[in-house]
Amino acid sequence: MSGGWLGRTAILLLMALVTVAPASADSPGSELKRLEDADETFTSPDGQVTVEQYQGKKGEDDLVYQFWTFDDKHEHGALLNPGEDIDLAGYRAGFRFSRNSQWLVRMQKLGAGYHTLFLYRRTGYQFSPATPKPLGEMAWDYFFSQPVSWKMHRKSRDRDSLNHKQVHLLQGMDDNYASMGKRWPDSRYVVLSLSFDSQGEQPKKPWIEGWRCVFDTKTGQFSIPSDFVDHNAQAVEFPQRRRR
Repeated sequence: MSGGWLGRTAILLLMALVTVAPASADSPGSELKRLEDADETFTSPDGQVTVEQYQGKKGEDDLVYQFWTFDDKHEHGALLNPGEDIDLAGYRAGFRFSRNSQWLVRMQKLGAGYHTLFLYRRTGYQFSPATPKPLGEMAWDYFFSQPVSWKMHRKSRDRDSLNHKQVHLLQGMDDNYASMGKRWPDSRYVVLSLSFDSQGEQPKKPWIEGWRCVFDTKTGQFSIPSDFVDHNAQAVEFPQRRRR
C-alpha cells in the first residue's frame, strides 16, 4: 500500500516539474524577430542545415542578433553565438559553408569600417566554434608575427588602435578556390583578406589593403602560399607611394 502511494506521489511530482520547467534552448523564442529576406538565410550545400538570423532589442535603441542552425526538418535548433552582446553581434551577418558542408564561416560587421570572421565546425546538424577566439583575431595574430608588420604598430601592444581593421573571406570557398587556380584538398583551406588604414594619422605609417593568408582547418595553422607573396607585397601601402 505505502509503496504504491509513494510511487503515485513521485509520478505526480515529476509531472509537475515537467509542467513548470522552461522549454529547452532549441529555438529562438517568440521575443526575437526572424530576418526573412532570401539573402539572410543560408543553407548548406548538402541541404541538411540552415542558418537563420534573429533580431532582438537591447535597451531602448540597440539591436542584438542571434544566429541559429536548424536541421532540414526545422525540428532541432542550436544557437551559434551564445552570450554575445552588441560588441560582437550588433549587426546581421553573412555565412558561407565549405563545399563539403562541414565548416561554416560567419562574416561579421563590428561597426563602420570594422569586420571580422568566425569559423565553426559541424557535428550532426549543429556547428560549434572551431577556434579558441574569432578567426579574424587569429589572423591578426598571424599578421603581427610577420616581418612586414614590425613598423605598423599604432600603439604598443594595442592592435585595437588600428583604423578600420577588417578581415574578410576571399571568394572561392564554395569551389575550393578552383577559380583561383587552386587544386587543394576538399574544404581544407580558408583564404582571408586583411586590411586597415591610416586615416587621421600624422605622420602616416604604412598600412595594408587586401593582404592575404590561408587558414588550414586540418592543422589549425596559418600560412602564405608562395603565389600570394607578390600580391602581399603590393598590398602594403606606404604614404610616399600614395603621394605619387
